[in-house]
Amino acid sequence: MPPMDTEQQLAARLAIVQNPEAQDCTVYRADDKDPQAEEIDLGDAKILFSGQFQAPADWDAAEREEYFGDSEPELFLNARIECEAKPGSTAYFTVDVGDYVATMPGLGEVLMYYVHDYLEDDSGCTYVLIRDEEVLD
Repeated sequence: MPPMDTEQQLAARLAIVQNPEAQDCTVYRADDKDPQAEEIDLGDAKILFSGQFQAPADWDAAEREEYFGDSEPELFLNARIECEAKPGSTAYFTVDVGDYVATMPGLGEVLMYYVHDYLEDDSGCTYVLIRDEEVLD
């Protein structure tokens, strides 16, 4: 599939950033130069969850095991994530596999997600996240 053009990207971004159901989140990335260092705070974004990840029906047991690893399949969620900063600005970033996403769904509770994979189509990029079962306060 050919990559989205700039107009499609901007429209897909605005559809998430302006969606009233999108939650605020912060995206973090491991420091490539120092694996022991704190993750780098990339900035604020909007996240819109779109349900549980469903493995394609044509995957066999080995493909499922490789994809899910030691994690329970119900911890895998689909979400769209868009940076709040304006594209082209120094604060703008794109989410990548290996990043961490922190959300605060309410009452001061912090939920962490690991970006495991992504799928791109003409409506934008859908990320496959793994929910971290440890709840942070």
